Amino acid sequence: MTNTAVGISGFGGYVPKRVMTNQDWMEHVDTSDEWIVERTGIHRRRFAAEDESTADLAIAAAHSALESRGVSAEEIDEIIVATDTPEVYTPDTASFVQEGIGAREIPSFDLGGSGCAGFVQALDVAQSRVLTGTRRVLVIGVELISRLVSWKIRETCVLFGDAAAGVIIERGPQMAEILGAKTGTDGSQWSILTLEIGGTRKPFSLEYAQKEEHLKLIMEGRAVFRHAVHRMSQVGLDVLESVGAKLEDVAMIVPHQANLRIVQAVAKNLSVPMEKVYTNLQEYGNTGSASVPLALWEAHRNGRISPGDLVLLTSFGAGFHWGAMLLRFNG
Repeated sequence: MTNTAVGISGFGGYVPKRVMTNQDWMEHVDTSDEWIVERTGIHRRRFAAEDESTADLAIAAAHSALESRGVSAEEIDEIIVATDTPEVYTPDTASFVQEGIGAREIPSFDLGGSGCAGFVQALDVAQSRVLTGTRRVLVIGVELISRLVSWKIRETCVLFGDAAAGVIIERGPQMAEILGAKTGTDGSQWSILTLEIGGTRKPFSLEYAQKEEHLKLIMEGRAVFRHAVHRMSQVGLDVLESVGAKLEDVAMIVPHQANLRIVQAVAKNLSVPMEKVYTNLQEYGNTGSASVPLALWEAHRNGRISPGDLVLLTSFGAGFHWGAMLLRFNG
């Protein structure tokens, strides 16, 4: 162990109990199980209960991560929450999490607007915070997307699910040492994946509400697909090169769980068999900022990762943002 090593010391997650199947969606939009599975690979997803909010999901995931590490909330020194579906417009969701888990008056803030790349970006920020003196950081990715997208647009509504997952970051290799990270942004592509209504460009109004424009997620499918596959593949190779590792050294790739077609295209781009790519989107759909940590938590909990394994995280999201991180599991 070197004095600059930073690692993940605890994993946690939470998924709501309510299951929304493809058949259930047939009651709301003109679709079918075959249509959804063929285009996305998704069979089911979880939706929050009526009395659950974004903060509730995040707090449950936080408790799970704390229990995994065997520490109390009072031993956390910073909280970062990656989400695009905040508890309220202001303050940030992290404030609710800090109070909800009983943490001290520590720095707590959101990283929002990065879409599904938010968690990997937050991990990169957390690593830098630990390297500059913060002892222990709780990082959570959480989305409650089911309430903030239209249930009338089948091209988007069937894609998403609600979930939260998180990790604890601290100095030392821990269970999973962070070997390297790379992130990037191409702001010229903001329009291909956006929820425009509600900001200062197009403030929320009665007219927008009557047309449900505030729930209309704009997604240019072909453009998103092309950029996502290219960026997720390239940033994965970039982070490997930055630490002197090779793709064949990687035991498992944990990608953002957007849809199966994108994941398969990334695997093909990298000449990696799907057996080395972890997927759980068939059960949870696209959970946004929660998708990478949820898959990582599940893979670790299910014994899919062994000591010594190199695990590559790769993600993309609105912005257009992307990021990758290489982990070495130590037990």
